[in-house]
Amino acid sequence: MRREERDVQRFLRRVDDVTRLVQGLSSADPAARHKALAESEARLQAGGVGDAEEEECVTRWDRTRISSPREDTHNVKTENPGDFLAALEEDAQERARRRKKNEGLANALKEKGNHAFSKGDYGTAVQRYTEGLEKRKDMPELYTNRAQAYMKLQEYEEAINDCEWALKCNEKCMKAYFHMGKAHLALKHYSESRQCYQKLLELDPQKESLYKGCLNEVDLQERAAKEEGRALEEFQSGKLTAVSVKELLQKLDRADQNVLYYAGGIRLLTEAIRERTEQTLFRTNNGFSIINDNKVVRRGFCAERKNTAEVDLSISLLVLWQAVCTGNEENQRMLLTHPDVNVQLLKLLSSEVPEIQKETLALLFLYSQTENGRCLLLRHQDLTRWLQVLMAFIKVPDTRAICAMNLLADLMKEEKFKIQCRIKLSTGTLPLFVQLLKTVRLVNRAALAHGIAVMGDLCSDGVLRVQMAESQECWQACLQLMDVCCSDGSAAEYQECLFAVLGLMMNLSLESNMVIQGSAVDIGRKCLSLLSSKDGKIVTRATGVLSRVLSTCPSAVDEAVKGGVVKKMLKFLKAGGQITCSYAIKTLAVCTKSSNQAREEVMKSDKNFSVLLQLLASENELIVGNAAFCLSQCLDVPGAATSLLNSNIVLVLLKLAGGDARKTAVQENATVALGKLCTAEPRHILQLRELNGMAVLSSSVKHVQGL
Repeated sequence: MRREERDVQRFLRRVDDVTRLVQGLSSADPAARHKALAESEARLQAGGVGDAEEEECVTRWDRTRISSPREDTHNVKTENPGDFLAALEEDAQERARRRKKNEGLANALKEKGNHAFSKGDYGTAVQRYTEGLEKRKDMPELYTNRAQAYMKLQEYEEAINDCEWALKCNEKCMKAYFHMGKAHLALKHYSESRQCYQKLLELDPQKESLYKGCLNEVDLQERAAKEEGRALEEFQSGKLTAVSVKELLQKLDRADQNVLYYAGGIRLLTEAIRERTEQTLFRTNNGFSIINDNKVVRRGFCAERKNTAEVDLSISLLVLWQAVCTGNEENQRMLLTHPDVNVQLLKLLSSEVPEIQKETLALLFLYSQTENGRCLLLRHQDLTRWLQVLMAFIKVPDTRAICAMNLLADLMKEEKFKIQCRIKLSTGTLPLFVQLLKTVRLVNRAALAHGIAVMGDLCSDGVLRVQMAESQECWQACLQLMDVCCSDGSAAEYQECLFAVLGLMMNLSLESNMVIQGSAVDIGRKCLSLLSSKDGKIVTRATGVLSRVLSTCPSAVDEAVKGGVVKKMLKFLKAGGQITCSYAIKTLAVCTKSSNQAREEVMKSDKNFSVLLQLLASENELIVGNAAFCLSQCLDVPGAATSLLNSNIVLVLLKLAGGDARKTAVQENATVALGKLCTAEPRHILQLRELNGMAVLSSSVKHVQGL
């Protein structure tokens, strides 16, 4: 055991012993005091409360008194427990003063160590943390910080040892478990590493995402190690493709050949990589170093403007990396951590050479297919411009456009990507998107529909949704696209764009701002014209847009009512369909709220309110609540309440108001409707009394009035 370890053990044991003896000597129990006094005398006779050679204050036993080198004139008779306790307390206070002083010195040394660590001077950092531990041997932060420095120096055993000592000082030190897990992983102690991360989760269940990430890293490295073992066995057994990989890499390692030599060799190497074994041998034989170790390859790959040979080289490399990275997460990680690849990917995406763009997209799409691959992209790439760059592919007529949109759709699964999109949306992506919407006849319409859907997905991020919803240019471009799609017939590609843009408008209309209010009349008019479409999906989305946009502008409601929206909504409600019904009754509720004409049309078209009564029995409380609200508005029309005398409306509304509905808004709307019903037609009160509902109505009305 090292001297430092013995010091910590003695220190911690000494503190525990002194604390226990002081508590015993001050105990109200005479037996406990006697026992503590006897133990104190025995320890003093043996050399002190702590280890004799380590005590800063050495005490001597002369059978009659305790003497201290700090104060020879201070004598305490052992037969007086009170004096003995006072001496121990004085000694404890002195120790506390020294401890506080040492704590300050230790913290100062810790800061010096942190400064050295931040500068990359890990050796000096270790030295400063060690000096700090000489002042305070029970500071877990010094141990965990030194463990980090040891790991940077690849001294993993020392790091593990420090983490263990940090846990002796604080058994719940999460940093110790985290760094110890990393150190064990570096030493390929996979089981021990998992145990450390499991302990992290036990200490703080909220760290589940951190735990899963760490555990995933362990799994990846363990799989990689097993693959390397199998690959070595197959190579040693003489497997042809395995041997070919190593031989081809050796040939590619030759310096000062022309670009075509390397491009041809890389293509041959790609053909040799057929299975996991060849992928692993590529990695273990430093295949990824071909860029940085070979000046010709590196220069050709990184050239801003490439000649024909350099284009061939770049394409060959991109195809090779697809071969070695397909299904191989360790190879994916190593490729993305290569500095040149990291820098070049966005440049390759923006290349003027279509074939380079195509193979770059294929490589990135390979990453986007898995959660781990997407996390690698987010960790090692700045994706702030990717939305804009990928969206620009909508202009191209070939498969690159669809591949770019598929890649974007996969990246949308990660919230971190959406957060990065916030940075360039207004200045870069949104102006490009508006232009694409305006040129629908000139771009890849299938890709445009996909791109619009991607922008709709972005609306799940509130910040991005606000930015788009406040763009008047975006709304105008959406309306312009609707005109083009409607005027150019019912071709499938136009219908896809129309369906997508309606979905985007639905999401944007979750916001309420001056831009939407100013465009509401035009939006309502265009959506109303789509309600006669033979495509049910478009009708549903057009209704959804109406249900949200009309509520922002009374003028839009008046325009829609004049255009026959009430009859359309009642028709949809009779036809059924959960989603369409939900939007239709919401639209009807918005119209009847602000338009007397809408209320009268509902009564004329549905004299006994059979449609609304049917909706009140729905299992969807959103539909029930809007139906009750719509009914309460229509009861303002003369004769409306009388037309319901032969129905069970009182019973239905009473149940909803009395608590059958789980949502408070439904109860409130039902209460208002019931109150209006009884006020407009007193004969409904008789039925209410027969149902013993007066108390329920009174209580519900008070609740509504108190809101």
